[in-house]
Parts: sequence; C-alpha cells; structure tokens
Amino acid sequence: MLNRFARALFTRLLTPAARALLALGISPDVVTLVGTVGVAVGALGFYPRGEFFWGTVVVTLFVFADTVDGIMARMSQRSSRWGAFLDSTLDRVGDAAVFGGLVLYYGSHTGTQDRVMEALSLACLVLGSVVSYARARAEGLGMTASVGIAERADRLVAVLLTTGLVGLYWKTGFGLPERVLLVVLALLALASLVTVIQRMLVVRRQAFADPGLPPATPSVHTEPSVHTESSVHTESSVHTEPSVHAEATRSGTDA
Repeated sequence: MLNRFARALFTRLLTPAARALLALGISPDVVTLVGTVGVAVGALGFYPRGEFFWGTVVVTLFVFADTVDGIMARMSQRSSRWGAFLDSTLDRVGDAAVFGGLVLYYGSHTGTQDRVMEALSLACLVLGSVVSYARARAEGLGMTASVGIAERADRLVAVLLTTGLVGLYWKTGFGLPERVLLVVLALLALASLVTVIQRMLVVRRQAFADPGLPPATPSVHTEPSVHTESSVHTESSVHTEPSVHAEATRSGTDA
C-alpha cells in the first residue's frame, strides 16, 4: 500500500541523486550493495546497544538506496535479471538485520517484557521471510501470490518509525513509550502470519484449478532462480513488496 502512494513522490525527489551517481560512473548494483551494508551496520551496530534512535536514522538513510538503484537502472536502461535477483536477495538481508538487531537487544536483557519483545522480534523476522518466500516460490511454479495485508514496505516503515520514536523517547522523553513497540511487533507478527496463510490459500486454489501446471522438479533448493519478490528495483523496499521505492524493473514486486 505504501508503495502505491509513495513511489511517485520518492522517485521525483531522488531522481537528481540517481542522475548524479550515473554521471560518476557508479552502477545500480553498487548502490544496492552499499545500501544493504548501510542498513545492516545501522541495525546491527546500534540496535543491540539500545541506540534505537540513531540506528533508525542510519537505516532510514540507506534504505533510500533501494529506490535510487531502481531509478538508476531505468535511466541507464541496465535493468536485468541479475539486478532483480540481487535486489530482492539483499532486501531479505536488510530486513533480517533490522529485526535481528532488536532480537539481540532484547535477548541481552532478562525482564519478562524483554523476553516477550525478543520473541515477537524473532517472529517478525521469520514470518517476514516466509511471506516473501511464499510469493517467490509461487511465481517460480508459474502461479501468483501477491495478496496479503502485510507487504514488505508496510512492515519496514512500521517497525522503523516506531523503533526510532521509542529511541527518541528514551533520550528526550518525547516520542513513544516502549510498550507501543511491543504492540506494533505483535501486530506485524500477526499480519505476517495472516499474509502467509492468505498466500498459501491463493496458491492452493490456483494449483487445484489448473491441474495442467507443470509439477515442481524435486531439488534440495526450492527457491526460484530469478528474483521473485521484486522484479527490478522499482517498487519499493523501504523494494520487493514493494519496498519504499519502486519495484518494477529492477525490483518489481517484492512482498
């Protein structure tokens, strides 16, 4: 949902930056890699130490790379399957870093609420990955699974905004108390679970409605070879479920 409303705005704002990076000879893939590293450093370097505010600031700055790389790919006409795969794969790394940072922080404390927060953060991390994988696997089998109430961008914006405001509250007394983050994590975990179930039901309907679909080839790895949640950096990530950017060519449909 956030992708549909924010894509045009962020594309307009970030196009000058994308044009400047291309003029310097920097490729979209480099921007994707740098953005992911920045998100991971911001989340894993600050969150475990309780620096929620500054961690969120750093993560948010690098999250915009997810939009810039897509704009660059379209402007340079360098959209490719590799770019789409790289974009979607590294989105998962960034998401895991954000929730993993929260798991590490709350796992280092022993209070009852800390244990609950740790469990909810871990649930969001795991279920968020399953949400994305369900769509990827469905598309790899020739079906679609783009339904759901918890797209990637919505989940990421919700957790970053709340975490940042909780960190601000700890520093200044202005912002949101920690119990709000508990509620948000619980809602995100529930929404992710509902989305997984929705996607399973949709795929089941398609599979039984069209028995002519080719059977999956058994293999140790079941991930589709070409990205799946986002096509080529265009929909969003904060992409593939669109992320906060635009997932159409280099990041198409990240969920």
